[in-house]
Amino acid sequence: MNIISSKIFIDGGEPEETREANQIFLKKLGRTLDGQTTNPTLIAKNLGIKKQEARIKNEKITQEEAIEEYKRIVQEMSRTIPKGSVSIQVFANKETKAVEMLEQARTRNKWIPNASIKFPCTLEGLKAASIACLEMDINITLVFSQSQAAAVYEATVNAKYPIFISPFVGRLDDKGENGMEVVKNMLDMYNPPAGGGDGHVEVLTASVRNIEHIMYALYLKSDIITIPFKIFKLWADQNFPQPGGNYVYNPNELKTIAYREEIVLGKDWMEYDLNHELTAKGVDNFYLDWMGLFS
Repeated sequence: MNIISSKIFIDGGEPEETREANQIFLKKLGRTLDGQTTNPTLIAKNLGIKKQEARIKNEKITQEEAIEEYKRIVQEMSRTIPKGSVSIQVFANKETKAVEMLEQARTRNKWIPNASIKFPCTLEGLKAASIACLEMDINITLVFSQSQAAAVYEATVNAKYPIFISPFVGRLDDKGENGMEVVKNMLDMYNPPAGGGDGHVEVLTASVRNIEHIMYALYLKSDIITIPFKIFKLWADQNFPQPGGNYVYNPNELKTIAYREEIVLGKDWMEYDLNHELTAKGVDNFYLDWMGLFS
């Protein structure tokens, strides 16, 4: 039987996709999916039909209705993979303070028993995460650099619950940089002998755009890979191929993101550089996509 060492999540906002992917995985590999990731953009896309229905009635969907629908969606996903992890995101823009994110997190964490609450990799997001990691499973999202990964590690070093970190490889590829190298750099920094990490942060390869991303993530032994349903289906149709020992990832013309030896674990998390243009852009876009439901 094809043994996949990494945990496999589905990335999306459609419970039907979760069910179908889980059935495929169970049929072909004899195991269920390990989890699900969601975000405001994916959920907003799912809620677009409700928005259109409201317009026909000359009404508007309210935030309360949308949040209830988000809750219903993740509850349905949770029932499909009750032993897996389901990531639920707090809604935040650049002005949102840690205390507000924490309030959202504590509410969302009660929606399902297998929740992992997503915080953005920003100053306020990590302030919230440093407290939340003592209370619940968390997932730090919109991560694009080794420095951000070091900050996530140190902000959650006293965690009592599982911690995921989500490097968005596809978005780095989109701007001409080799996003998979950020995954490699994180793993090298976290894992002995390169970094001497304690293993409390699991690297979740996200923003996967193609099968080669999956193959290289498996080769690197990324703890988790979250995959959009369309790409998952392509992988399944090929009977879930995996990389051999001589596998070589071809980044084509993508610019190298070199490992930075000067970034080491062991500092106060606020000493690391959290700034990245894609993090700021991602926070803005997630928030705008969600708020666009109510215009």
